[in-house]
Amino acid sequence: MDVAWTKDDLDVRDRARSLAVNHLFPAEMEVEEANCLPPALGKRLKQAVVEHRLNAINHAKDVGGQGMTLVQQSIVNEEVGAATGALWALAWQPPLCLRHASPAQREAYLVPACKGTIDTAYAITEPGAGSDAGGVKTTAQRRNDGWVLNGEKCFASGAEHAELVLVHAHVDGDPGKATIFLVDPRWPGFTIKRLPKFGHNAVHAHPEVEIRDLKVPHENVLGEVGQGFELTKDWFVEARLAIGARCVGMAVRAAHLANDYATQRKQFGRAIRDFQGIEFMLAEMAADIMAAKSLLYRVAAAMDRGLDRKTAHAQVAAVKLHCSEMGWRVVDKAVQIFGGKGYMRENPVERLYRDVRVERIWEGTSEIQKVVIAGQIKKRGLDLYAGWA
Repeated sequence: MDVAWTKDDLDVRDRARSLAVNHLFPAEMEVEEANCLPPALGKRLKQAVVEHRLNAINHAKDVGGQGMTLVQQSIVNEEVGAATGALWALAWQPPLCLRHASPAQREAYLVPACKGTIDTAYAITEPGAGSDAGGVKTTAQRRNDGWVLNGEKCFASGAEHAELVLVHAHVDGDPGKATIFLVDPRWPGFTIKRLPKFGHNAVHAHPEVEIRDLKVPHENVLGEVGQGFELTKDWFVEARLAIGARCVGMAVRAAHLANDYATQRKQFGRAIRDFQGIEFMLAEMAADIMAAKSLLYRVAAAMDRGLDRKTAHAQVAAVKLHCSEMGWRVVDKAVQIFGGKGYMRENPVERLYRDVRVERIWEGTSEIQKVVIAGQIKKRGLDLYAGWA
């Protein structure tokens, strides 16, 4: 299997690396100290994203995106994913399922989202429904003039400043009629209840949302009534592949920082990298990164070649599981190599330590990925993962 990068792929890497190193990394401490994204900084960074041609990398050029392959998207997400404080989110990627937008929805929402004139958020998770999307209690009732939505959402990342929120709801409370609604959060009935504090600082929050008698026009159904699970699954596949890439980026940055520090730091008259305890950690980090990166780009390349949706969903679960767990192991070792300095917030490895932890949780915990993988093995055999094609 040839997954060598093309000239275009390398150009994408260079542009993404330039954005990360020259714009995102220097902004990290400002976000850390402010515990938010200062507006002026956000404006400058979004402009840098446009100048680097890295906006809407997951959408076609005819709607304002960059039309990148999944390999190229993974390259971008690896490079910008190394930035702490979720600054990677500023290289915005409107949910892939918006490609199912009607012509009117495309002009009203998708094109502006790709251009960056509106921000988007996806609201699925609820207080009683996380990994089990079938447990969603948010309902949609049909009315003559549209729909009325009621329910609660949590971890609706970025909804506090979004102009478009994709709300996953069940028509008449029936999970078999799961449907995605395109909601303007400024409409009456959509309320940000609370912005909980989390372990990591980020450019966006993860709000709790209350939806009460929210009226949505008929034309704001995305796709078809009852298509919600399939659209959400597409979003999960995209999000999980991006998480895998980000975790590789975090691990690579942490490993480089730890390797450099181990060379410079001297104890007992020699560099600490010369002690077997440290060099074994560096070796394990390198092998972990190599394996994860190989898996990530192998699956991305297969998807670019037309891997069917079910197989893609199954194999991306392995990407998300392996890369997020790998990222945690590598960053944890980097903190250990730095010792006390690795626990200082001014050190990128400390911030990466907090950032990488959530990657094992959101968009499906590691345990849920194992459930997906085990279920696929039972149905389709081990070659789905252990074979090579």
